[in-house]
Amino acid sequence: MNTRPAFSGFGLGLRPDYYTHILETRPQVDWFEIISENYMVEGGKPLYFLDRIRENYPLAMHGVSLSIGSTAALDMGYLTRLKTLIERVNPLWVSDHLCWTGLSAHNSHDLLPLPYNAESVRHVAERVKQVQSFLGRRIVLENLSSYVNFSESDMTEWEFVAAVAEEADCWLLLDINNIYVSARNHQFDALTYMNGIPQDRVIQFHIAGHSDYGDYIVDTHDAPVADPVWELYRLAVRRFGKVSAMIERDDKMPEFSELMGELATLRRIAEAEFPQLDAVRSEAAYV
Repeated sequence: MNTRPAFSGFGLGLRPDYYTHILETRPQVDWFEIISENYMVEGGKPLYFLDRIRENYPLAMHGVSLSIGSTAALDMGYLTRLKTLIERVNPLWVSDHLCWTGLSAHNSHDLLPLPYNAESVRHVAERVKQVQSFLGRRIVLENLSSYVNFSESDMTEWEFVAAVAEEADCWLLLDINNIYVSARNHQFDALTYMNGIPQDRVIQFHIAGHSDYGDYIVDTHDAPVADPVWELYRLAVRRFGKVSAMIERDDKMPEFSELMGELATLRRIAEAEFPQLDAVRSEAAYV
């Protein structure tokens, strides 16, 4: 099984709106993250641009349809296509969400939460082990933003995330905005959440924007990163150290320069906490 991925610096989500700009200008981005399902196809423009951008940048793969928490059987066709893409991309790592997305061959296209209890931990961990065995590598699971609680839960979310990671022996992607969103919606302390996550399991951060409706907030990925999320990221760097991080934006796409500005902020916050990052970045695992 693969060892812990090296710190790879600061990245952006690769979105079709920016394919041409990236190829023409070669922006100073350490790596890009792709949505795996967008490239699990036989051919066409997505793969054309993927291959050309991969010639110049490391890529991480991030999926939305693994449905690792579902009670339906694992979709071996999906896993076979995922493995084919892994062989094509040779990614830094492969991630998906700690959730379920469908049942009985129906994909809800939503990231649905799980009850936080020992039964769910055992169920998810066993499926993660099967996926890791098939892919021949550890996968990375991301915490959700959540808006409901199950009466069957008898653990906190952070206890659940930590237990799954330890039982399954997988890595974690901490979405800092998701922690902030869930903390506001469920009235818990975001720092308590982060302190409950094992430091040695976290290999990536997501940073994104959200929509604030007063009584609740929604993880929409359609707005600039909010100031409280930047502050939470600073605290995450302080706790978890040199962890690869990226800006996620999926709607209301801005000029690429705006994303580069947020990427600069991301880098500046990390470097303020760890001045030695400049030296470490030069050792990042470029392929």
